[in-house]
Amino acid sequence: MPKSSQSVTGVALLADPDMWSSEHLGLDAYLTLLGYEGDRTPTLETLRALQRAHVLTVRWDTLDSFLYREVRLDVPSVQDKLVRRGRGGYCYEHVVLFAAALEKLGFRFTAVSGRVQLGADSSDPRPATHAMLIVDLDGTRWLSDVGFGHGPLEPIELVDGGRSEADPWPLLLRRQDITHGSPGWAVHQRGGGREGPDGWVVRQVFTETPQYPVDYEVGNHFVATHDRSPFVTRPFIQRRGIDRYDTLDALVWTTERPGRDRVTRAVGPHEVPELIDDVFGIRTAPEEARLLVTRLRELDSARHRPGRTPR
Repeated sequence: MPKSSQSVTGVALLADPDMWSSEHLGLDAYLTLLGYEGDRTPTLETLRALQRAHVLTVRWDTLDSFLYREVRLDVPSVQDKLVRRGRGGYCYEHVVLFAAALEKLGFRFTAVSGRVQLGADSSDPRPATHAMLIVDLDGTRWLSDVGFGHGPLEPIELVDGGRSEADPWPLLLRRQDITHGSPGWAVHQRGGGREGPDGWVVRQVFTETPQYPVDYEVGNHFVATHDRSPFVTRPFIQRRGIDRYDTLDALVWTTERPGRDRVTRAVGPHEVPELIDDVFGIRTAPEEARLLVTRLRELDSARHRPGRTPR
């Protein structure tokens, strides 16, 4: 990444060439995990291939926040967890890893934060705790969202009406008023409840305010430790395929395919370690698997306790 912070697009490009600690990233190991053997020059074709491979390969889970209330964002820890140990992480971990790789490959980009809107009242906004990147390529900007779990398989051009075209679950970008009428961007998806007259619903909103690693540390602390964080109160696991999307929300396993009805199944706590290995590709060590089963039994018992209102 160049040292200059100027940009003809109006977005401030991060100036420090080592902002995202790419010197600590084992790029070859990361690309081997992705199965990527293509060109390493910072082009749109490279970005598209890397994003697709990352979204389809690197796992997504909230187990560390649920089990330990601790998630580390330094590159060595994230690489050890997501690349070497085959565990998953959430958006901050994914974006820290992806940003380090893009930085090492010479891409120019700006990190941003978004607010997830699905199921939320826009008048009572959620915190801006979703991490994304805006990548600048020859004066054109692209939204790269590798950490949503059910994210797009390709970057979306940051223009009003930009769409993900090579994806059975399409997304649409709109430049519009967002939180309390402030200008920004909204990512729309089909379905999910509260659809507008054209069938689209807002998935997340964001502004172009640059974010830095320290900002992600602050957001990550809330997500990983705060009592109001849904990732603390229950485990949530996702796996995105080309034409299949699986989630495990506490003890509810859901599978979705384009054009089909979703299939939902209840599972028992003892089934979860094998399930997340077989279906989600997430490996847990024996001790961690036992802890997960214990915590899920406690969660299930609390939810069924008389007079108890589940959080």
